[in-house]
Amino acid sequence: MPIGYLVRRVMQFFIVLWGAATLNFFLPRLAPGNPVRDRLLSQASQGGLLQSGVEEMVRAYNAEFGLDKPLWVQYGRYLYHVFQLDFGFSIANYPAKVLPMITAALPWTIGLLVVSSCWAFVIGTLLGALAAWPRAPRFFRYLIGPAMALSAIPYYMLSIVLVYLFAVTWPIFPLSRGYSISRLPGFNLPFILDVLRHAILPGFSIVLAALGFWALGMRGMMVTTRGEDYVTFAEAKGLRDRRIFFSYGLRNAILPQMTAFAISLGTVVSGSVIVEAIFAYPGIGTLLLRAISASDYFLIYGIVFMIVLSIALATLAIDLLYPFLDPRISYRKA
Repeated sequence: MPIGYLVRRVMQFFIVLWGAATLNFFLPRLAPGNPVRDRLLSQASQGGLLQSGVEEMVRAYNAEFGLDKPLWVQYGRYLYHVFQLDFGFSIANYPAKVLPMITAALPWTIGLLVVSSCWAFVIGTLLGALAAWPRAPRFFRYLIGPAMALSAIPYYMLSIVLVYLFAVTWPIFPLSRGYSISRLPGFNLPFILDVLRHAILPGFSIVLAALGFWALGMRGMMVTTRGEDYVTFAEAKGLRDRRIFFSYGLRNAILPQMTAFAISLGTVVSGSVIVEAIFAYPGIGTLLLRAISASDYFLIYGIVFMIVLSIALATLAIDLLYPFLDPRISYRKA
């Protein structure tokens, strides 16, 4: 790979991060109100604070969080710290810092969504490829209708249906949370099995919703690949149908799927926000909802920046790896 191309891609990567960080800084400030004052007034109304002392505390907290500085000073300090992954303190959970809160929620989201996304990608891709392959069993062609229906149903609707069926009507699986309240977290077999049991319903809803998307996309690309000259040539050579399917058909049709899959893995950090909210799952999505409802600027900054960073890294990685996946692609000038 040419060094010049690599340098340009890395520069574009940092420009994307800078643009996302800038929008991330200014957009929450378009909302009316002061997050510190709103938080303290909410506590005062619940009897946690005296109303007369709220304004003094607001000034003290504004100084602590730097919200009393001019906007350009806040922006400069924000950029300086954000590229060190230092997002400061959480306004709604002071004195907790943002980064430890994100790192505590991140394993739950990654564990749930990476596994679910990989299963949906593998099953959906194989299903779509077999549905388009003329010598595959006819059974796979009948699955395209259900796949189209699944791709049109929002994942949160599937979550609600699954909760109603398998947690309320037939209480087979837990209703919510990442693990049982009575269970002490730890790296032991009972806790791991409990976590897996709680992850079945949210994971299954994500798999069902994404499976139809991957199946339809792969079916369309496999139909196009079937008519290529190299597939016709492989058939004329008398190669076995299984080898033609995997080595000539699936291998070439899957390349665009890989790009979409890399981007979808990048968005894993954001989590399926509504799915996590429905199941009260302790991941990034639930944390983001709480931050938005509490106008917690710094926690929102941290979560959104980590989302953008993961998507940018996934896009950069697939861009650099594409020549290894497809030898026909080269970034060298002709």
